[in-house]
Amino acid sequence: MNTTFETTADPMPEDLAFLSRQLTAFNDADVGASERKALAVFVRDEAGAMVAGISGYTAWGWLYVQWLWVDERLRGRQMAGRMLDAAEQEAVARGCGNAWIDTFSPLAAKVYQRQGYRPFGSLADFPVGRSRIFLQKKLSSA
Repeated sequence: MNTTFETTADPMPEDLAFLSRQLTAFNDADVGASERKALAVFVRDEAGAMVAGISGYTAWGWLYVQWLWVDERLRGRQMAGRMLDAAEQEAVARGCGNAWIDTFSPLAAKVYQRQGYRPFGSLADFPVGRSRIFLQKKLSSA
């Protein structure tokens, strides 16, 4: 089989979709279906504008919080914790027993630790001068 390598910063959506389908099929055969499902929590002001939010997904019995953002005007008001609580409750309703999140913000890491997340690893200099911290939490159905 002859092969060529293509490196791009602008992949075609159909190529990414093909790659996703192939990896999903491989993983499903290897460890079982992930049952991946998007999960988002949005906070809106009185005009309907988003002022905070979480985006992630549940898969293989885990909640992964990919993005968590709070508008500066709402920081320091436990908004992140309240959104995490809502996401975790939905994850438990979906049958998840664990959650994980990562950050390179030391302040965010402290917020997550106050919510019961515990560090399990880090990558130094990601980005340079910081460490990317990975945290996990055992979820409770109670």
